[in-house]
Amino acid sequence: QVQLHASGPGLVKPSQTLSLTCTVSGTSITNNYYYWTWIRQPPGKGLEWMGAFTYSGNSGISYYSPSLKSRTSISGDTSKNHFTLQLSSVTPEDTAVYYCAREVDYGLGYGMDSWGEGTAVTVSS
Repeated sequence: QVQLHASGPGLVKPSQTLSLTCTVSGTSITNNYYYWTWIRQPPGKGLEWMGAFTYSGNSGISYYSPSLKSRTSISGDTSKNHFTLQLSSVTPEDTAVYYCAREVDYGLGYGMDSWGEGTAVTVSS
């Protein structure tokens, strides 16, 4: 059974880079059937897909939301079986609960089949 666990600092100062790690157990992140995804939910708002990482052969490929692409980097570490999110130049608008999830291509569309528990991040000085 796959499990995902997100971790990182709960407080980040404006203009700094937010770094989060999602540790995966029960399956390898190199399985190219899956996309390893970051999603966030600001207070009082809906879920926002931020981006995803997957493997094609031995190469990692990243996909990003157009609205966050300039500030976002998602990558994987096969030695630790985890993937990371880096969001640069954060502002208070980046305050949210951040989730990592496993995304699956079902052929007719994509969907999340496993979620981490979410980690709350506040951007404040």
